[in-house]
Amino acid sequence: MNINLPNFNVKNLVKEAGSTLSRVVQLTEEKLGTTERTEYDNEFQNLAERADLTKAWTEKIVRDTETVLIPNPQNRIEDFIFDKIEKTKPQRLSNLEHLALDMIEAGGDFGQDLPYGQALIKVGQAEQKLGQCERDFIASSGICFTQPLRKFLEGEMKTITKERGILETKRLDLDACKNRVKKARSMLGQQAKDGISPEVVLEQAERDLRVAQAEFDRQAEITKVLLEGISTSQASHLRHLHAFVETQVRYYKHCIDAMNNLQRDLANLGGPTPYVPIDVYNDDDGSGNHSASSGIGLNAGVVGSGLGIGAAAGAGVGAGSGGRRRNPGDTTLTADQMKRARVLCAYDAKDHTELNLNANEVIFVTECSPVNPDYMYGKQGLLKGLVPRAFLEMLDDEENVSGEY
Repeated sequence: MNINLPNFNVKNLVKEAGSTLSRVVQLTEEKLGTTERTEYDNEFQNLAERADLTKAWTEKIVRDTETVLIPNPQNRIEDFIFDKIEKTKPQRLSNLEHLALDMIEAGGDFGQDLPYGQALIKVGQAEQKLGQCERDFIASSGICFTQPLRKFLEGEMKTITKERGILETKRLDLDACKNRVKKARSMLGQQAKDGISPEVVLEQAERDLRVAQAEFDRQAEITKVLLEGISTSQASHLRHLHAFVETQVRYYKHCIDAMNNLQRDLANLGGPTPYVPIDVYNDDDGSGNHSASSGIGLNAGVVGSGLGIGAAAGAGVGAGSGGRRRNPGDTTLTADQMKRARVLCAYDAKDHTELNLNANEVIFVTECSPVNPDYMYGKQGLLKGLVPRAFLEMLDDEENVSGEY
């Protein structure tokens, strides 16, 4: 029976083993402080420490962001595997989308002409929109934030780590050459060994030292240039971070838009127990403070009226009142202290102090302070602002309105 064994070069194997053993001895002596060690300059050490911090925190930020975007660890592992084998990721429904489908199906079974069935379908459709918003947010965040950071870790940072490893090897070679020169100088004046005089040994050792020093200096310069590039990379990371924040703002804006529309749709359904839209900006947080006065400070011109905050900002929400228009109505009034009114026809707001109105929708209104003959102060879900009297039909009689204005 013939067995083909691989050809081993015994000499090379012994040489590599001897080199590894001597390197281990060298590192041990450095740890014990019994041998000299070439130190990097302070600037290089600061750059290296900054690179280590950048690598560690970037890895943590990427990992935490992916956990936020995809909480299920099994799904994250599955997506990672599909990325590595360059296959299309499986399309899976989110929890919101599962809830939406079940609500819509339940609403259909309960009866689309019944209040509960209608409400379930409306809420399910809104949850579908939220699920799509979440899906778009996850995809956009990956493109604009996590993927560029991961590319940095797997590209530039991996190159830096490799070059630093080569530099450390060059440093060990340099220190080994220095030790050989030191040993050869101590042998000057002694008899030749193996037919080689100490002077020849010293000359060869000094020649090896010069070569090792040149290689070390060249590698140190290469590594330093790469380490200095970390600053440029962080400037790029800052742009990616800004893009991630913008993606979040758009995501939450779309979510608030969907919930505002849902509240309006539920209020318009009517029924035996009509839905009363809540105003989160005037809800008491339990400490005697209103969330509207907590310093949100969002302006319609910055975020957009779809956030449901722009009209509130124009009506006096935010930190401080300098230079802002005062609220034309009493923001402490709740919905049951206001009158209901039906919108006769659609109305487009002229500025951020007014509300956009849809025909036949029901909103809550009260008198402005001071009274304005042309406008009333209205609440439309989470939105609030001025509405023209001519577009309203009052549904509540004066005597049915509780509270004083």
